[in-house]
Amino acid sequence: MTTPVPGAPRILLVEDDEVIREATQLALERYGFPVETAGDGLEGLERFRAAPPDLLLLDVMLPLLDGVGLCRRIREESQLPILMMSARTEPIDVISGLEAGADDYVVKPFETAVLVARIRTVLRRTGLGPTAAAPAAAALGPAHSVRVIDDLEVDTDAMEVRVAGRPVPLTPTELRLLLEFTAAPGVLMERQTLLERVWDYSWGADSRVVDVHVQRLRAKIGAGRIETVRGFGYKLRRTS
Repeated sequence: MTTPVPGAPRILLVEDDEVIREATQLALERYGFPVETAGDGLEGLERFRAAPPDLLLLDVMLPLLDGVGLCRRIREESQLPILMMSARTEPIDVISGLEAGADDYVVKPFETAVLVARIRTVLRRTGLGPTAAAPAAAALGPAHSVRVIDDLEVDTDAMEVRVAGRPVPLTPTELRLLLEFTAAPGVLMERQTLLERVWDYSWGADSRVVDVHVQRLRAKIGAGRIETVRGFGYKLRRTS
């Protein structure tokens, strides 16, 4: 077994198929990630609560508590990054995982290099990835500032969001998405542009990822703030 790199982000892998679980664990450890595993949703929840990892890697189809339910339970307690794995590619399965709070998803079977790339991309949004500084600096722009749009405040130094003075907890992906919108209020943001800037996808990825995250963001900051430009993308608008 490969020795994980000291200080590397820790991953909790929840997968009920023993062969896939062990193969994925070994593959990730070869890339230097410390990996803890669980074989069902309830065990995964227990391990998460006992020692929260830096990232959760969840299979959708799990016994006792499925991956979507587990994702929802974790989101009630934490904003840590969650990546879903599934052999099911039907829109309802993908959307259910994203609506439950997942940051991204990968379809099985997958190449290890693809999974690792997705993991590193998600971790970069939290500041834990190997090249976190560049995307973070690009998103933040000038040193400390507070962006104010109506009663929405985004402190780009403290990375805090408030609506009418009330703190709003966002996942790292939701926060990066909001930073893109508030950097250019009123400007159309195409889905592909958002995929490139927020998810680091330079190729044609699934735009449903953007759509579901926009829905989640609307639910937290106010549905009327983000306008849909049909056939193109979204833009942030003032509510008054």
